Amino acid sequence: MEHNRPFPDYPAPEGGIEEFKATRGEALPEGTPVASEELVIDALRTVYDPEIPVNIYDLGLIYVCDIDGRGNVTVEMTLTAPGCPVAGQMPEWVADAVSGVPGTGEVSVTITWDPPWTMDRMTEDAKMALGMF
Repeated sequence: MEHNRPFPDYPAPEGGIEEFKATRGEALPEGTPVASEELVIDALRTVYDPEIPVNIYDLGLIYVCDIDGRGNVTVEMTLTAPGCPVAGQMPEWVADAVSGVPGTGEVSVTITWDPPWTMDRMTEDAKMALGMF
């Protein structure tokens, strides 16, 4: 994806870049039915940024949500700001929520800062909830 402006470098969290990742679950047995994208998105919608009363999916914080044929889920997400106080915890919350969906195998969540989040990524519902019309 190309960007119109250079992306600033942000320092890694105190504990290192691992704080921006979380993994939960394990491989599903062969032949186990795989979770639907709709169910995984429903799980993502149960996770909220503690400072904003809108779920992370409708805020547009989820950049990638891939489910492979074995039920393994890869989530790449961002936060509204690099200085977010829950940057180290958010991947764990997301991994916990998604791994609770029947038919998911290993769930891997990674935070990225590229591209930077903008309010343009928010759904209409999110904008309405925040009074942005």
